[in-house]
Amino acid sequence: MKAIIVEDEIPAKEELEYLVHTHSNIDIVASFEDGLDVLKFFQEEEVDAIFLDINIPSLDGMLLAGSISKFAKKPYIIFTTAYKEHAAQAFELEAFDYILKPYDEKRIASMLSRLETTFKKEKQTQDDTSQDRNHRVNLRKNENIIVTDVNDIYYAEASEKMTLVYTESEEYTMPMSITEFHDKLPQDIFFRCHRSYSVNLSKIHEIVPWFNNTYVLRLKDIKAEIPVSRSKSKAFRQIMHL
Repeated sequence: MKAIIVEDEIPAKEELEYLVHTHSNIDIVASFEDGLDVLKFFQEEEVDAIFLDINIPSLDGMLLAGSISKFAKKPYIIFTTAYKEHAAQAFELEAFDYILKPYDEKRIASMLSRLETTFKKEKQTQDDTSQDRNHRVNLRKNENIIVTDVNDIYYAEASEKMTLVYTESEEYTMPMSITEFHDKLPQDIFFRCHRSYSVNLSKIHEIVPWFNNTYVLRLKDIKAEIPVSRSKSKAFRQIMHL
């Protein structure tokens, strides 16, 4: 389970990092002091949880949480604040918890235990649903809906608010973001290699090293070059055993 901390007071951030490390197996992958930096982070990355202070620069925690709550894949939001008066608003945003400062270690430990248990249960449910579903998706060509086996999809590419989907011989336009479309695909077959691309791993023919530890992917049967962004390179190397 991956999480980030958003906290502009260094002692509070360090204490929370210590408590999370001590009482859970949650991996803190980054920390931020500024709300706008968090939104930039989410443009390319996803995490399972966010520990969020309310009184932060540029974009306060409540406004930031409001934006995050609209994500297709929403992380659990745990508010960490010295202010009691925002609790009602926090739970309107479906926050997982609302932790007051100064931190109470037992309270934090209890919350972390519930968080990990909830995450595991929901992930198991998602995995079971994924295994049971028919691996077909409905793609749009003009006004027609084409029922397509996901194995026939080579890659998908973001195009403003739409997503272009490519098979060996056809191009389809889907009226949704690439994040929404990627989430419909089996995650053991398709890899989000870039903020604008999702690729079918079984269709990769050639992996070309590129600048700054990135790659360009060439696919079987079709002329296409798909970028692997720097932020996705490590995960891609692990998946492909590079």
